[in-house]
Amino acid sequence: MTAAALTYRDAVPEDADALVSLIESAYRGDTSRAGWTTEADILLGQRTDPEGVLAVVKDPDSRLLTVERDGAIVACCQLEHRGSAAYFGMFAVSPALQGAGLGKQIIAEAERRARETWGVREMHMTVISVRDELIAWYERRGYRRTGEMTPFPYGDERFGVPQRPDLQFELLVKPLA
Repeated sequence: MTAAALTYRDAVPEDADALVSLIESAYRGDTSRAGWTTEADILLGQRTDPEGVLAVVKDPDSRLLTVERDGAIVACCQLEHRGSAAYFGMFAVSPALQGAGLGKQIIAEAERRARETWGVREMHMTVISVRDELIAWYERRGYRRTGEMTPFPYGDERFGVPQRPDLQFELLVKPLA
């Protein structure tokens, strides 16, 4: 897939339902198993909801970068300005398109936009610490594990229903040149 085949724009409120469907398809349920980023074995329930997506879209310090190919939304990621750093989250690529290099293109574009828009020096993200394959993918993109952990929100089903007791988020950081 060539970069020219992709268009990037900030999400608008009318995109919320399509973005929720994309995010859910990439992480939860049987449809997520078509890709490699699935969380279906560690979390049941929802990954996000329209309210969560709209909160990012409407936050003046955030944007939900929406990626389209041939007029269809195929990926997205959240960028949030946090002082000298930006936070990268809510990253989803359609399971049918995972493994083809699309994620690499999108994360590079997200880093470029955060650096140019906000002048940030670092990109931060949190990843569920048991997601070894996903963390290794981010490490290949220049992110480093910090060992800094935050608890998973057990009991708050807006973030899913954990299937194991050891979930926590690890902070990953990448310097942006």
